[in-house]
Amino acid sequence: MIKSKSTDAQLVSAYMKGDECAISELITRHKQRIYSFIYSKVYDRDVTEDIFQDTFIKVIRTLKKGSYNEEGKFIPWVMRISHNLVIDHFRKNNRMPKFENNSDFNIFSVLCDGSLNAEKKMIKGQVESDLRRLIQELPDDQKEVLLMRIYKEMSFKDISEQTGVSINTALGRMRYALINLRKVIDKHNIVLTN
Repeated sequence: MIKSKSTDAQLVSAYMKGDECAISELITRHKQRIYSFIYSKVYDRDVTEDIFQDTFIKVIRTLKKGSYNEEGKFIPWVMRISHNLVIDHFRKNNRMPKFENNSDFNIFSVLCDGSLNAEKKMIKGQVESDLRRLIQELPDDQKEVLLMRIYKEMSFKDISEQTGVSINTALGRMRYALINLRKVIDKHNIVLTN
């Protein structure tokens, strides 16, 4: 009988030995965290539901094949699977995720001016579009951290928890994202101010 006091590793082991209830316990235990993580990326309940289900289909297939070897790291492994499925979703739909700017400050604040005329509005729109296109060229792990930090204003602690990596790794990815963005901007002689 599975007890809710069992560790993830014990439940994984029990499931791999044929105890079907163990996977239910794991899903119940981590559903909220994984669902919230996916929703924070896609902002759509139906898509979140689909990706969540696909995540656990992949988890179950991997466990049934006996090819799971992330001893003691079940949740970061599942988060990585869901993260990859989110990226696949955006690639398949060929679009950027939606981002909420809930405060007055964001990466484009230098362009904000209460008296924007039509020309400035067009330039601002073009700059935003150029920047989003440049961000798309970054490696996925760097792009994800940059978007979470700049557009969603998440702390590195929150980014670390959502992506399943250490804070230092998240900081490193952000640093490399900015370095790579600067390289692309310099290479194309892009001017990001009006």
